[in-house]
Amino acid sequence: MAVVSTSNRAPPATQPAAAPAVLVAENIAMRFLTTEGPLAALDDVSFTVAPGEFLAVIGPSGCGKSTLFNIIGGLLTGYGGCITVAGQTIAGPHASIGMVFQEESTFPWRNVVDNVAFPLEIAGMAKRERIERARHFVSMVGLDGFEKRYPAELSGGMRQRVSMARTLASEPKILLMDEPFAALDEMTRDRLNEELLRLRAEQQWTAVFVTHSVAEAVFLSTRVIVLAPNPGRVHAVLPVDLPFPRTAQLRESPEYESLVARASHILREALIQ
Repeated sequence: MAVVSTSNRAPPATQPAAAPAVLVAENIAMRFLTTEGPLAALDDVSFTVAPGEFLAVIGPSGCGKSTLFNIIGGLLTGYGGCITVAGQTIAGPHASIGMVFQEESTFPWRNVVDNVAFPLEIAGMAKRERIERARHFVSMVGLDGFEKRYPAELSGGMRQRVSMARTLASEPKILLMDEPFAALDEMTRDRLNEELLRLRAEQQWTAVFVTHSVAEAVFLSTRVIVLAPNPGRVHAVLPVDLPFPRTAQLRESPEYESLVARASHILREALIQ
């Protein structure tokens, strides 16, 4: 596995002790049974995620990105290795992890507020409190004025905002996202990337973000993991030494363009390993 540094700056003479990892994936391996025999989807995938970090995971199709997402989220069992959250080994969905999927998952029969309030309702929160909290998160994702609208009345980007607000309403410590903006046009996607970073700055959650887009990975993250295929494994880790907050102007900077080019080169290397 290659570790690629993007900074030539010397570290300070004294550094504070690193905070314990909030998420650890250790020696993750997954095999599926097919009609042609066992298929290795992941092999010996290990990494840690520090509190407040934004980790992006990229790789070619078939490298196991979504399988890894489902394992971390507790949706897949039967894998080798272990996942720990705050030092606790998990074997299923965890209260600290919120998930946002590629396909927006709004309920067409519920309006925006009721969609966002749904997990709070399931958790047994009193109606007045859950509606108040849902309205807060609807506002947080920029949907003021749309509280009573139904999904059919919203654009794809707005429906994905509803899905994100619903996940954030449960106040997860780790936000796990599997290409949540992949189906959107580039302009909407870029705008939602900026909104996502604004929300992270406000709420201070940790993120693991799976994407096919190198540019998106670099724009959002503090670190990029590149997976190689057949079977999926960690090929390289690329630190992203770009300042926050990140705005649309960053995409025009030489530093950003250089990192995107470097990540793209590493991804091409992963394809031929």
